Amino acid sequence: MKLKLDANGNAVLQDGKPVYVHDDGKEVAFDAPATVAAISRRNSENQALRERAEAAEATVKTFEGIKDPVAALKALETIANLDGKKLVDAGEVQKVKDEAIKAVRAEYEPVVKERDSLKGELFGERIGGSFARSKFILEKAAIPADMVQARFGQNFKIEDGKTVAYDVSGNKLFSRSRPGELADFDEALEMLVDQYPYKAQILKGAGGSGGGASGGAGGGAGGKRTVTRAQFDALPPAEQAAIGRDKTVALID
Repeated sequence: MKLKLDANGNAVLQDGKPVYVHDDGKEVAFDAPATVAAISRRNSENQALRERAEAAEATVKTFEGIKDPVAALKALETIANLDGKKLVDAGEVQKVKDEAIKAVRAEYEPVVKERDSLKGELFGERIGGSFARSKFILEKAAIPADMVQARFGQNFKIEDGKTVAYDVSGNKLFSRSRPGELADFDEALEMLVDQYPYKAQILKGAGGSGGGASGGAGGGAGGKRTVTRAQFDALPPAEQAAIGRDKTVALID
């Protein structure tokens, strides 16, 4: 990326920050203090990971010299079955273990199901709500938010309570304006749409395509948005299904 200069050769500033131009033409104000802070944070995280790796390696070394791990585990199980120098029948011990496991499962399986259900509801509210409230979709998308979600929803996950976006290669999307920080929802969505080969089908004014390109909101037959057969056939199956459910969109030949 290159530093943006004005007609006098001076650096262009935005909110006191120098503006850089990326290879794709996008302009971003570079926040140097935030970048330094992010690098420091990453260094601390890397140190923590290195310490964990060294601790794990030290633990592994305590098992050096064991030639047959299976036999070693069996020996430990035999010792665990000793009760005051009396060897308990291994079959009875296993039966007791199985019953204990069964009891624990009966108690905690409903809790696990409820947890998974709550996680699903959280994902639906957090991710679905982000699409529904997206300023990017409202201002730039020519198709409804649920159709955008049908195509890009799988690129978003909730990790450690935060919404994280991934590109098609499985890499996390980082902010261009805040180097080292994860991109927020709208910035990540715009990146994903920019990489989408059929983005002209879903953006307003992008080559006359998209769910509202032929008539805009209220511009098609009976006040509906219109989608041509060619545009419909070019969309992925999930978006085609969303159009089929959307009563505000009319399909034309």
